[in-house]
Amino acid sequence: MPETTLAAPTLAEFEAARAVVARVADVTPMESSRYLADVLGAPVYLKCENLQRTGSYKIRGAYNRLSKLTDAEKARGVVAASAGNHAQGVAFAARELGIKATIFMPVGVALPKLSATRDYGAEVILRGTTVTEPLLAAAEYARETGAILIPPFDHADVVTGQGTLGLEILDQVPDLDTVVVPIGGGGLISGVASALKQRAARDGRHIRVIGVQAENAAAYPPSLEAGEAMMINILPTIADGIAVAKPGLLNFEIVRDTVDEIVTVSEDDTARALLVLLERAKLVVEPAGAVAVAAILAGKVTPTGPTVAILSGGNIDPLLMQRVISHGLAASGRYLTLRIMLPDRPGQLARISELLAEATANVIEVLHTRHGVGLRISEVELDVSVETRGPEHRQHVVDTLRAAGYDPQID
Repeated sequence: MPETTLAAPTLAEFEAARAVVARVADVTPMESSRYLADVLGAPVYLKCENLQRTGSYKIRGAYNRLSKLTDAEKARGVVAASAGNHAQGVAFAARELGIKATIFMPVGVALPKLSATRDYGAEVILRGTTVTEPLLAAAEYARETGAILIPPFDHADVVTGQGTLGLEILDQVPDLDTVVVPIGGGGLISGVASALKQRAARDGRHIRVIGVQAENAAAYPPSLEAGEAMMINILPTIADGIAVAKPGLLNFEIVRDTVDEIVTVSEDDTARALLVLLERAKLVVEPAGAVAVAAILAGKVTPTGPTVAILSGGNIDPLLMQRVISHGLAASGRYLTLRIMLPDRPGQLARISELLAEATANVIEVLHTRHGVGLRISEVELDVSVETRGPEHRQHVVDTLRAAGYDPQID
């Protein structure tokens, strides 16, 4: 592998950062999961950073970075740009250290994240509709006012702070074989991978590190193939917390040298993972924080021994949660929407209801219209949504309708 040209943190620096980060960060629970262990074929543990103060691991890197500022730098204040977790981490860390914080966030940011950032004492300024505009505005603010810009991932102090999570994992699971880590810009995985690999080398053992990106925002695979950090076009993704168009430069070099494998997961994979975590583990996790579990469920992780999946955050807007749960139910075969063309005569709607009842499908919603595109004058369109008990029951519902002479189309 090529040599790292930027200065990666040393194991001694990671160890020293633990004492600093411990002033504000909790040692979060490590929960075993029998369900995921059965899926993977090896013991699986969930590192619950969704239960961390501020709702994510971001507090580790933010506090470590801010604690390194000189008194003169602290007096100038700090500025950051974020749509969520980084904003809260910087705002909280700044409050604890008595530093004035200004946070730029996009217009339309989720209300819980906006409110939490303000509640931690930061001044919030709304700019633009994507994270790009706040980033530019924060950089300009730093130039004009002298405030210290706090990057979300591409800084050695941030990486060192995030890496304390890796050492904490090793304390809780001493026989750790594999850790599965969400990736956005790379701050978390570069810290965790670097700390774990250096510790493993010291102890004469091997620890495998697997990174996970949303397939609609996967900048690392093409960057690693090209040998340098590359900008990509991001497609919409529910995992907005890891939707980063270009890896950090320091992060890229550390990932290139320390991460064993990077996989991607689909939107359906992520929605299913969030649903599994709710139902099986009773844990509320944001989509970006659930991608490590999504990779296990999707068969993207090969079992080699005790495996830890990092749940990196739990700051999810309740409205988004409602939509993601519905998506997850559909992806898991638990929710089915059918479009059925019916003769326009009395009794047809009642007949469909009878057939659905026979198939023990619970009707949630019905739309009956004569105005669908492509309908003949003698037809009506019926859109019906039902609850099902999984893929087999879902197919049974469809087969029941087809056996009665109807042609249901799955929406």
